[in-house]
Amino acid sequence: MSDLLEDDDLTAALKKCPEWEHEKKAITRTVEFEEFMEAIDFVNDLAEIADEAQHHPDIRIRYTKVTLVLTTHDAGGVTEADIELAQRIDNLVD
Repeated sequence: MSDLLEDDDLTAALKKCPEWEHEKKAITRTVEFEEFMEAIDFVNDLAEIADEAQHHPDIRIRYTKVTLVLTTHDAGGVTEADIELAQRIDNLVD
């Protein structure tokens, strides 16, 4: 199990992922696409990355908007694994 990031460490880590916001015991990001199928294609690509990392986000799809929530449930909050996956997701979006 990974260790929870302390507040200062989390703040510093989120500077590497400026599109992500800290909410309670998780980090979140919403990505908007022009078409529904673009959002689905993104989720399918994301699924491969998440499975490879063995760390899976909560995903909500609302037409062209995909909201992602990352947390390490076993640790009860945000860990380095969440930050690493957030960075990989950012690379996929860009």
